[in-house]
Amino acid sequence: MKQKALLLLRVSLGLLLVIWGADKLLNVDHGMKVSEHFYGNLVSAPSMMTAFGVIEIILGLAIVAGLGRRYTYPAMLLVTGVTLIAVWKSIIDPLGKMFEGGQLLFYPSIIIFAGALVLWAFRDEDDLSLDQRGRAGMLREVRARE
Repeated sequence: MKQKALLLLRVSLGLLLVIWGADKLLNVDHGMKVSEHFYGNLVSAPSMMTAFGVIEIILGLAIVAGLGRRYTYPAMLLVTGVTLIAVWKSIIDPLGKMFEGGQLLFYPSIIIFAGALVLWAFRDEDDLSLDQRGRAGMLREVRARE
């Protein structure tokens, strides 16, 4: 059951990154507006939107497949963590009662970050991945060699 739950979490979070990346490629204006509003114009150039979109798609697909989890999971934590920081008002005040700009729509950012953290914490037990470096997978390999 744990492996199936980790698979579902991995696939859903990886696809989220693919969707975020595709949005940056297909709807550059939207990406620019998001950058202007949440990231202080730090990445508000069409070429940067394209680059980040491609990176997010590649990262998301690697996560879906379970490839390079030692590297892709921390990268996912970075992406989701930056997003979490960018929408902090919505985390602290999702109904917008204390802070202008707090929106219930962005509250799930903390849940997404928590899910990424769970994947990273249990990466050795995620045996339904292509790189199969989980503890159970290693045990199977050792037993097969004996």
